[in-house]
Amino acid sequence: MARDPDTIQRDIEQARDALAATLDELGTRANPQRFVESGKETVKAKLDDPKVKFALIAVGALVGFALLRKLFR
Repeated sequence: MARDPDTIQRDIEQARDALAATLDELGTRANPQRFVESGKETVKAKLDDPKVKFALIAVGALVGFALLRKLFR
């Protein structure tokens, strides 16, 4: 069951194109900048939550008050 060389060549080219597309997709998915951006968005979303935002403000105010108290005693 022999195949002609043109068919074999087309199959090789199709396989090469499919492999190139797969490698491009893997390169895009594994891009470290993508992970950094995703992490930034997650942190930003958490900090925009009113519960977290106001809790951090309260902690900052308490720490600031404690430092001022310690400095002026």
